Amino acid sequence: MFDYRLVAVCPHTGARAGELVTPHGVIETPVFMPVGTQATVKAMTPEELVELGAQIILSNTYHLYLRPGADLVAEAGGLHRFMRWQGPILTDSGGFQVFSLSALRQISDEGVTFRSHRDGSSHFMTPELSVAVQEKLGGDIAMCFDECVPWPTTAEEADRAVSRTTAWARRCLEAHGREDQALFAIVQGSVFEPLRLRSASELIELDFPGYAIGGLSVGESHDAMYRILDVLNPVLPRHKPRYLMGVGFPTNLVEGIARGVDMFDCVLPSRNGRNGTLFTSSGRMNIKGSRFERDFGPLDEACDCYVCRNYSRAYVRHLHRSGEILGARLCTWHNLHFLVHLVRKARKAIIDGSFPDFRRRFLEHFMEGAYLT
Repeated sequence: MFDYRLVAVCPHTGARAGELVTPHGVIETPVFMPVGTQATVKAMTPEELVELGAQIILSNTYHLYLRPGADLVAEAGGLHRFMRWQGPILTDSGGFQVFSLSALRQISDEGVTFRSHRDGSSHFMTPELSVAVQEKLGGDIAMCFDECVPWPTTAEEADRAVSRTTAWARRCLEAHGREDQALFAIVQGSVFEPLRLRSASELIELDFPGYAIGGLSVGESHDAMYRILDVLNPVLPRHKPRYLMGVGFPTNLVEGIARGVDMFDCVLPSRNGRNGTLFTSSGRMNIKGSRFERDFGPLDEACDCYVCRNYSRAYVRHLHRSGEILGARLCTWHNLHFLVHLVRKARKAIIDGSFPDFRRRFLEHFMEGAYLT
């Protein structure tokens, strides 16, 4: 029902190519997962996601628990039927949102009391409830409820969060009973290497089918992120998938892949798309800039996505400046395609033995362009 097969490993870096077998299909890794927070990837239909090459999407337990409710989704036949997405789905635990979106919250060893960011109503989220909600949602992969500390934080705060995350992971494992759904643990510890190693060791002992790396891309430097990935790469189980949560900037993806990461997700491509910021092979681009007013070329000369094949920079700029919804849709489509195919190209390079060259060339070209306005 669920399996991970290692296909190739780069002998010069930690980059891995694999196959993740789920009830709704085989995922070729490394993979970028578009974020469908509320059972939809903003501005995109499921059919369009298939067309641009998405293999798996992520939905959010916190948001779906609050609205429309897990019972309603279960009544509809689960997330796959509810949103008409036939591929694999990963649901996060809701932990990050509980800690980041709730203005008032109280953490105890039992769980977290929080107020909804929507209506102020009070809720008590426990590891058992997070698992129960995710089982009703019916994703292929569920995540353990964990404590994600803010940035910056102290070693003492991170230490307490690691202890609580391990205890909650045990409770999630005991509560989880859905055989057609894999439960991943989440390694915490902020930027403190001993705490990361301790968290990984405690969770590996519990023998989860996959391991996520949480608590990064929350404000720390890229170098700090890479340092933690370097520490975890040799200790995380070789034959189990590794998921770096909430990371989607192109250079971070390539550097994460070089350090053994298999799975990524982030709202960045859709959020940037709605703001008119594009990822291109030569750097980031602000399509609203005046230099593109009479530029009738594609968004990215090196891209073969639907948008680049059919629309010009001048037209997309016009849409954004006019406040037209199509502008946000086209930019989101392009950004998602760019990241999905970036990791697909990295996978091919790992398999054919050229990943170090691929990494060097991409980083050089992307950073050369920096930010085009």
